[in-house]
Amino acid sequence: MAESNLLWSLLFGSIGTGYLLFARQQRRILPFVCGTGLILLPMLLDNLLVLLPGCGLLLALPWYWRD
Repeated sequence: MAESNLLWSLLFGSIGTGYLLFARQQRRILPFVCGTGLILLPMLLDNLLVLLPGCGLLLALPWYWRD
């Protein structure tokens, strides 16, 4: 794994953890699903060109589609 992939994975995993904590506090399902995806997606994808748009979509989804 390249160093850039490791750093992007750390960033997205940290943001995903924040989404999970927010979802638990507010009892909302969409941030929970997106947070789980942000934690798991970097573990499953090794290609940076697929990882960045996928995680970007998961980051933006709770902002555009509110419960």
